[in-house]
Amino acid sequence: MYNFDEKVNRRNTNSLKWDLNGRSFGNEDAVSMWVADMDFKVSPHIIDEMQKVMDEGIFGYRITPKAYYDSIINWMGRRHNYKVEREWICYVPNVVAGLAFAVQAVSDIGDEVIVQTPVYGPFFEVVKNNGRKLIECPMKNEDGYYTMDLKAFEESITPRTKATILCNPHNPTGRVWSKKELQDFAEICLKYNIFIISDDIHSELIMKEHEHTFISTLSEEIANKCIVCTSPAKAFNLASIHVANCIIKDEEVRKRFKKPMLNAHLFGGNAFVAAALIGAYDKSELWLDELMEYIEGNVDYFVNYINNEIPRLKVHKPEGTYLMWVDCTDLNMSPEELNEFMINKCNVILNKGITFGEPGKYFVRFNLGCNRQQIKDVLKVIKEQIELL
Repeated sequence: MYNFDEKVNRRNTNSLKWDLNGRSFGNEDAVSMWVADMDFKVSPHIIDEMQKVMDEGIFGYRITPKAYYDSIINWMGRRHNYKVEREWICYVPNVVAGLAFAVQAVSDIGDEVIVQTPVYGPFFEVVKNNGRKLIECPMKNEDGYYTMDLKAFEESITPRTKATILCNPHNPTGRVWSKKELQDFAEICLKYNIFIISDDIHSELIMKEHEHTFISTLSEEIANKCIVCTSPAKAFNLASIHVANCIIKDEEVRKRFKKPMLNAHLFGGNAFVAAALIGAYDKSELWLDELMEYIEGNVDYFVNYINNEIPRLKVHKPEGTYLMWVDCTDLNMSPEELNEFMINKCNVILNKGITFGEPGKYFVRFNLGCNRQQIKDVLKVIKEQIELL
């Protein structure tokens, strides 16, 4: 029904992903497969809802309508079997802002926050930039399949450890943590009274035969020690709309979370926030299901091609997200050499693995949220260039 094979030219549209090629990467013609937004047009139902706002012709101060909260509550219940109360929902402009406010809410300056690496780079920033001490705990990597090293995680805890940031589904490795993994992780956090800040922004992007679980649904005790960060931005390609929500059950934590927002006068989103979210959650579920069929097709093609045609690279099929975490260790390049090779020889811009922490220094991250022909073309060039090494 929806055409995800359509090639959309995003150059010269003020796209962060496509219009920084020359200035930031030195190759104006390179293919952009880095920052995590998709090259697909959004669901037409989202556009319809936003057009209604456009037709009003006035963009003054707005209140958040009841329909916004109802949409979130209904989506979480229907899609995730997650019962959410209206008062638990706190609007934030994006998930990273939510992570920063969460760190401030559950820890003090000088306290420790644990992150499990490799992981999304802004996790490091929201800890350090808020005066907290970052503790990195590497995960286990078994032939590209990552698991939490819970023994090492527990050994990392000190009396100054107040919080941990969880990524679920995991960026960049694509793991969708099982209920047992989440339960075992949460029990350690409860044992040491550590707050869980959970980034679930990719929770809609799940491959077949896998199921996403919000950690806060495991028990009421765990829910009271969680701040869950969600957004339709990744699944419905709405990054620049600035719509995200943090779900916080504990009232006192919720008050502390809201304080820096109120101090900064962040009372609500722009005129299109509610329309975009309602168009996504209430009217675009079929679009999302078809998107994931297409994304999984992209992923399968990518994994099969790497395994069969470029054996010097290693990749494990992700369980969620549209991101591919590719091990380039066998190319025997430094992180700087690897980055230059991809940009200037292979003509593709990727995320450098080192930005996800030390365990990622010989990796790159591909974004497969694009038409399949682009993936085929890029992989062909990479194969040719590696064969020339």
